[in-house]
Amino acid sequence: MKRITTVFSLIMAVAVMGVSCKDKASNKIVADNVESATSRDEAQKQLPVMSFEKAEHDFGAIAQGTPQETTFKFTNTGNAPLIITDAKSSCGCTVPEYPKNAPIAPGETGELLVKFNGSGQNQVTKTITVTANTEKGTEILRIKAFVNPKEAAAAGPVK
Repeated sequence: MKRITTVFSLIMAVAVMGVSCKDKASNKIVADNVESATSRDEAQKQLPVMSFEKAEHDFGAIAQGTPQETTFKFTNTGNAPLIITDAKSSCGCTVPEYPKNAPIAPGETGELLVKFNGSGQNQVTKTITVTANTEKGTEILRIKAFVNPKEAAAAGPVK
């Protein structure tokens, strides 16, 4: 009896599969859906590109505690509006200021101001991570300086 039930169940399973697969998948494609998917995919390919004039700035030799600032200029060379959502430095001694959530149209330029308080000693390098709606998602900028101690600054540059 078990064998008959197993054989019957197997026959039913094959019959159900045969009936459910009789429609061709190509007949189920709707042309309107294909067109909307194509336009959606094309829109997703349009991304902003953040192109900086320079990605690093060297303040040179500075006296310890002497505030410095520089501006990183950039252009949106992509084909969609650029939106910077965040800019963070690698430490609290460096503060970036950027156009917060303001769309920058393709071809337009913008500026990111970076302020450094002059702390540290000897060769100092800091990074600024800019988060935006670009394909990479982040851009890295660097500032560097040779920070002379206050006593050495009064006596002249270290040789």
